[in-house]
Amino acid sequence: MTRTYVITGAASGIGAATAALLAGQGHRVIGVDLHDADITADLTTHEGRAALVSHVTELSGGRIDAVVANAGLATESTATVAVNYFGALATLEGLRPLLSGSDAPRAVATASMASLFPVDDELVDACLAHDEPAALHRAQQLIDAGQGGLIYGSTKRALVRWIRRNAATPEWAGAGIPLNAVAPGIIRTPMTDSFTATEESSKAILEMVPMPLNGIAEPAVVANLLGYLTSVENSHLCGQIVFVDGGSDVVIRGDSTF
Repeated sequence: MTRTYVITGAASGIGAATAALLAGQGHRVIGVDLHDADITADLTTHEGRAALVSHVTELSGGRIDAVVANAGLATESTATVAVNYFGALATLEGLRPLLSGSDAPRAVATASMASLFPVDDELVDACLAHDEPAALHRAQQLIDAGQGGLIYGSTKRALVRWIRRNAATPEWAGAGIPLNAVAPGIIRTPMTDSFTATEESSKAILEMVPMPLNGIAEPAVVANLLGYLTSVENSHLCGQIVFVDGGSDVVIRGDSTF
């Protein structure tokens, strides 16, 4: 059965690998990115988010089967907040109505194992309050204070909390839409080039992000998981944050989730 998928951040890394996987299976993929995609949209802006929804609606004829909110940044900037949290929510919520015509609608976001690291609670709270101006202001304060490194993990912590809080609601589970997220460890993508380019840098990042099972992964590893989470077969996973991190979650948290 041919399905229609929308993937943000489709031009490189995990998004490109997922698009290739699904297209190779015979599905239709509508890719979204800043360049080299079916739809060009800047998810840092309200205009770009609106353009995403309108263009997907036009290209799909108003019906899609799955959304992969994958676009993300890892820079110490306010843009990381705008894309990773507010852009992801705009993608999921804005495209949710287009899933209503599918016999097996699915939605998934790309989070990160960085959500396990220390975060800035004020930034996380501003995101979850849907107060984008306050969140951007707090991010700038962190940058000015030399604490910009907290931004990425904070946006991902907020995103996974939003997934957990909303997956079982009438709008998602009640509408028959499994909403979940993946939390990758270190993946070889353009985003992580500075951490994985050399043996020395790879060793250093693995000391921070332990991945005892097979080490640093290729994008296809995450793509395969995203493929399952958005497939017809995934009928009952609800609000799960699936760590595909070579064991980082296990090393860092142990059995604390039980």
